[in-house]
Amino acid sequence: MRSQSLRRRLSHLSLVALCLVLVAGCANVPLESQPVVVSGERQGQGSGDVVPEPEKDIDPLSLVRAFIGATLKPGQNNAAARAYLDDQSRASWRPSRSLTIIQNTFGTVYDPSPQPDPNTLAVNVRGFDVGTLDQNNSFVPDFNSAQLKVTVRKQANGQWRIADPPPDLYATESDFSENYTAVPVSFYSESSATFVPDRRYVVAKPQSGLPGRVMDLLVNGPSTSLAGSVKNLVGEPVEIDTNVKSLDDGTLVVPLTGLSGVSDDIRNLIAAQIVLTLQYVTSARIRILADGAPLVPNHPDWRLSELPAYGAALSPSLELPGLMTVAGRVRSLGDGAPVPGPAGNGGYDVVNAAQSIDGKRLAVVDREGGQVRLRIGDLGHELPLTTVGGTMLTRPTWRPGTGEVWTVIDQLSVGRMVLLPTGQWATLQVNATDLTDQGGVTELRFSRDGARVAAVVKGELWVASVVVNGDSVALREPRHLQPHDLNDVVDVDWLTQDTLVAVTTSTSQPVVRVTVDGQRMDAFNSSNLTPQVHGVTAAPSRPIVVADASGLWTASVLGEVWRPQNHSMKDADPFYPG
Repeated sequence: MRSQSLRRRLSHLSLVALCLVLVAGCANVPLESQPVVVSGERQGQGSGDVVPEPEKDIDPLSLVRAFIGATLKPGQNNAAARAYLDDQSRASWRPSRSLTIIQNTFGTVYDPSPQPDPNTLAVNVRGFDVGTLDQNNSFVPDFNSAQLKVTVRKQANGQWRIADPPPDLYATESDFSENYTAVPVSFYSESSATFVPDRRYVVAKPQSGLPGRVMDLLVNGPSTSLAGSVKNLVGEPVEIDTNVKSLDDGTLVVPLTGLSGVSDDIRNLIAAQIVLTLQYVTSARIRILADGAPLVPNHPDWRLSELPAYGAALSPSLELPGLMTVAGRVRSLGDGAPVPGPAGNGGYDVVNAAQSIDGKRLAVVDREGGQVRLRIGDLGHELPLTTVGGTMLTRPTWRPGTGEVWTVIDQLSVGRMVLLPTGQWATLQVNATDLTDQGGVTELRFSRDGARVAAVVKGELWVASVVVNGDSVALREPRHLQPHDLNDVVDVDWLTQDTLVAVTTSTSQPVVRVTVDGQRMDAFNSSNLTPQVHGVTAAPSRPIVVADASGLWTASVLGEVWRPQNHSMKDADPFYPG
């Protein structure tokens, strides 16, 4: 509202003039509602609830605010919000499945354009969109001024009602958080032989229907952001045969059909996909049926503990403590000692580096004159030069499940290094135009499952999907995370498959945790950190290590005070394998 005083005065003058001509139509109508926080009730109370009519003599501004606040209230067919519409709109309104999420604090003001009818007014919603929940129930981040104009009309009984409701639904952040729950829906990655979480949002209540709603999302396939990166093992022709339901003994039954001729190996993967997805909405045994019989012969019921450790090879062994670059050399995070070979003894002027997930290989960017070059080889030995070089190379990142090494060349193109049978590294290009068109890329990091990359683009945090088509690879569907609140990002790493940790030059939030879709961001404690923080590394079941002006610090959870890393060195940059 800071920039609205002029608009407010203009709106006031326009409405005063209108009221002088049309006194009866505008009597007792406030000119503007002040921004306040609107909260809605929780979703999922009985669909048969009686929906009350709006407050008697409610003014148009309050009417529109209450309409938005009622969007996610319980009841079938958006009945609570529909109560704020006139009779014709109540019968005809068919909103899309898209939900626009706006900041909690927003205002409603009259549109300054004169209205031809004294009993009709236009109300503008003043606020900011933070994202949308698309038709796949995926959150798509955004930050723009809310573009919503609503026409309200005085009815024959003297009450104001909305005459042209918006085609999409609108709700505040707090109402969205209270009524929806995040569920990572699992899809299979053939390139890394593991499951990839696709963060989706489902109505939280009634809780008894949650497994069924989640299974609907699973069968319908991955979100747009992951399409092409993963495979849906329960896609067509597989269908849910009858309702997902719980038996009297608590067992959850998932009845499928359309699996005739599917091999036992794929059936086991399907079982894993279902159990990994439903673990977030049930702790019960899961009975998976195919046309009435156990999906996997002799294994009707499943629990999470019975699944193989998919993706275990994609996380670094606890025997590998991680490394750091400092003063042109590579050293161990475990004891601070330089690694053997020229990378550790000063034979190369190391700028940055990355260790393979098994710890056996090392990719190093070294400086020669005014240029930097990429070397890859066995740890502890000479590292042969590749053909990749330039004025700047990002820290290399190892592509999970493939042994490839990627780096961004001069912020503009992505080099993909593939090991040939001859033992030499060949350079292939990546179609990264969708990402590089957003600006200069200064950091690039593969997720542990290889389905996504995180990137720092002109100080912003981005995520893109990795799409494989034969021998070619592309980066698609780039998403800008937390575009309003997260700036001046300098480094990023993957805390989990669907959570990032980023560091910034900000003194107020130097280290933040961000969900992969950007729907939520939380700041770590900044105590003990000395600006500027310039590096970070993270991995599952490992402490986060950040680098600031004084050295290295570790923490594991939000709120924890950063502790000095045991072998901290000034100007060090840490990295775990991968």
